[in-house]
Amino acid sequence: MPDSTRNLLVVVPALNEEESVGVVVTDIRRALPGVACVVVDDGSTDATAAVATAAGATVLRLPYNLGVGGAMRTGFRYARDHGHDVVVQVDADGQHDPRFIPQLVAGLDEADIVIGARFAGLGDYAARGPRRWAMRMLARVVSAVARHPLSDVTSGFKAMGPRAVRLFAQTYPAEWLGDTVEALVIAARSGLRIAQRPVEMRERQAGEPSHGTGRATVYLLRAGIAVLIALLRPRTAVAAPARAVPEGGVR
Repeated sequence: MPDSTRNLLVVVPALNEEESVGVVVTDIRRALPGVACVVVDDGSTDATAAVATAAGATVLRLPYNLGVGGAMRTGFRYARDHGHDVVVQVDADGQHDPRFIPQLVAGLDEADIVIGARFAGLGDYAARGPRRWAMRMLARVVSAVARHPLSDVTSGFKAMGPRAVRLFAQTYPAEWLGDTVEALVIAARSGLRIAQRPVEMRERQAGEPSHGTGRATVYLLRAGIAVLIALLRPRTAVAAPARAVPEGGVR
């Protein structure tokens, strides 16, 4: 890690991922020995919580399904209340490779949010047809709001620094796609800096994708609504984190 004083928390939102969540937690702990890892069990009806606990994660159980946004908001509040100033989101299906976490966190030296981008030169991940067109259009819109070129605004693999943690503990959207697109718009309009780093995605280790190519029209429509909602929200000012004062020095 570029800054050993950072108190990192890895948050894994999980819904009925008993077949993969244990491997995900094990991979996180192998890549980052000693890192704090929280699995937010988003109302699972299977053994997700038990498997995650056995793998060594702290498990927060929600009484019913809130969606990824609601699960992540729980994770941000846990981070805020337990003194973690950096949060990395890792999905429970195994697609996000924890080996890239240090690179995302390193990017926080120059940004408040660093996206693990699937279309930035690493790996062979591809979204095709209408869904890919929708993702490109969303990337253009969010890039314009953020005033920074971004190629993968729907990626859930992200590192978020102190300002983002404080903001998202209060405002992280719970609507579908709000946890990606809307959250980035909220962050940009609150003055947070957003960047990306190339990552290589893996195949899902279990389960089925949440949406396929045939749902691209609905995907785009709902994502557009998420962006509109974010643009209509009042701007939230986020104070810069306090800087340490060297011993004997002055601020």
